[in-house]
Amino acid sequence: MEIVFLGFILVLSVFLGFELISKVPATLHTPLMSGANAISGITLAGAFASAGAGSGELATILGTAAVTLATINVVGGYLVTDRMLAMFKSKSRPAGAAAAPEVKDR
Repeated sequence: MEIVFLGFILVLSVFLGFELISKVPATLHTPLMSGANAISGITLAGAFASAGAGSGELATILGTAAVTLATINVVGGYLVTDRMLAMFKSKSRPAGAAAAPEVKDR
């Protein structure tokens, strides 16, 4: 019966996550990504604790895999966030270029 309960929680969380993310406006995706990176950092701390607990060989292997995957998630999240923020930066002008062409009155 426990597997049915856990499966129900998984399906409900996938559905809820999809519904929530699909309703987020485009202007809030960058802050949302930053929050997700913070949560992934907490996951990474838990994975370190699991990998170094010394509870057994299987726990160490799974903890190491969790550290690897959480690290990939955090680094990838920050790279995506940096790229998204770069889209909002203004293009820099080359040195010596005029700010705007002057318009002369006739």
